[in-house]
Amino acid sequence: MSDDFSEEVPKLKSDIEIAQEITPRMKTISEIAKKIGLTEDDIEHYGKYKAKVTLDVLKRMKDKPNGKLICVTAITPTDAGEGKTVTSIGITQGLGKLGKNVILCLREPSLGPVFGIKGGATGGGYSQIYPMWDVDLHFTGDIHAVGSAHNLLAAIIDNHIAKGNKLNIDPTRIVWRRVVDMNDRALRKIIIGLGGMKEGGVPRETGFDITVASEIMAILALSKDIGDLKDRLGKIIVAYTYDGKPVFAKDLKVVGAMTLLLKDAIKPNLIQTLEGQPAFVHLGPFANIAHGNNSIVATMMALKLADYVVTESGFGADLGFEKFCDIVSRVAGVQPNMVVLVVSIRALHMHGGVPKENVKEKNVVALKKGFKNLDKHIENIRKFGLPLVVAINRFANDDIEELELVKRHCEELGVRAAYSEVVLKGGEGGIELAKAALETLEKEKSNFKPIYDLNLPIKEKIKIIATEIYGAKDVVYTPEAEETINILTKLGYDKLPINMAKTQRSITDDPKIKGAPCDWKLTVREVRISAGAGFIVPLTGQIMTMPGLPEVPAAERIDITDDGYIIGLN
Repeated sequence: MSDDFSEEVPKLKSDIEIAQEITPRMKTISEIAKKIGLTEDDIEHYGKYKAKVTLDVLKRMKDKPNGKLICVTAITPTDAGEGKTVTSIGITQGLGKLGKNVILCLREPSLGPVFGIKGGATGGGYSQIYPMWDVDLHFTGDIHAVGSAHNLLAAIIDNHIAKGNKLNIDPTRIVWRRVVDMNDRALRKIIIGLGGMKEGGVPRETGFDITVASEIMAILALSKDIGDLKDRLGKIIVAYTYDGKPVFAKDLKVVGAMTLLLKDAIKPNLIQTLEGQPAFVHLGPFANIAHGNNSIVATMMALKLADYVVTESGFGADLGFEKFCDIVSRVAGVQPNMVVLVVSIRALHMHGGVPKENVKEKNVVALKKGFKNLDKHIENIRKFGLPLVVAINRFANDDIEELELVKRHCEELGVRAAYSEVVLKGGEGGIELAKAALETLEKEKSNFKPIYDLNLPIKEKIKIIATEIYGAKDVVYTPEAEETINILTKLGYDKLPINMAKTQRSITDDPKIKGAPCDWKLTVREVRISAGAGFIVPLTGQIMTMPGLPEVPAAERIDITDDGYIIGLN
């Protein structure tokens, strides 16, 4: 750890400034493709720095052995920041500095958070993917394609009812809502069909979800090829009949058209880090309301093309990482070899009770209290049988004593810890972490296993996640949730994995609670079925599938000059 990391460090330029200044030095996407053994026939250009990769690559390399998979996750997120994405990019750049053949796999950002409060999801400082402005905005159109396919199905449902309703659909039991890729709380609950049968159809209450919460996003991210995609789309339950039978998307004869809209979106997107390491950035299911990982085709392809693959799961280890282990790993047939758990002094301060405005101040007492959250996530990762390294994401004003305290605490738990200085130093600042990861892969063996058996009853699987991963003492259900579980069991969906929808701001179902409490009960207020994606979704606490905007949205600071210079995007 270098001691030149202090308040005297020059103020870092904004992410967009760094990315725009470095543009003349970036490789073309053809050069990046060639670097990992792809030909011009394997890629479809989206400009100079972006490309789609054809699924034929997977077929051609199916017998090639997989590389090592490094999963990056974090402690419970806070407003102070942990730095999971910058660490994922930084360790990739660090491995690149060490001469390793490495590929990064990330999700695509949603426009909702970009223009809302969270900002983009392309890293920061000198640990970024490029071109960040394209990735944060429309990119290659994948999210728009998901929205189009989703809303096509919604339109077909209402048209079917208005034109005779041969399937006997009960309009009060339509479960397929509409989507838009924007935080818009006014659309959470709406009335449609006004104006009579001729003008508007059948009036009913419905609403919008954000596009990344669409089951189609989950389906696309879990599909292995076009045939698998079409099969999953057909299994989507869109409504129930008057006599309680499920109505599937395939019953409406629109699956072919939906698949056509998604024919390019299923292909992984290839870009690069600021230091020229290849990066697959593909699809964007949220981890608090979906399964929170990039596409399995991107991860599977990367494992065939590289010796090391770094992938990031959304939010904390209780969300995206748990879902990778219990859902994604089962579908893809791939297992993590190790885990990098990201932590920051600021985040530990918040988990120790410090308000956001004071997290930069030294506070050893609060830091030690915050260890409870770190310890719980370490415990959870070990339950999956995986070796890990704790990445301490170092900020310029972090106190050296507190940094060393975190490192010693990890060592006392038998966990290796390494400093990460990737925001200011890029790959050079990720070398220590990269070396720690390589040594862990060499010395420690993965004994990976999911946390629950798929054959267990629905409520038993939910309880295992709640008690083993979240630390709850029990689970309580609303009558509505109980009824849905009984229906799903009768319909034969009880053997599916569980995709918990829970706040990312706490390991509990209450976003205000920090740390890692034990004496609490998880509340399941609603249960949904994503039959096409292949999982059951219990909605806990007050989790929303359509986020809202803050008082001062990020959109207010974003602009573009007359000569095309982008401002305020980060």
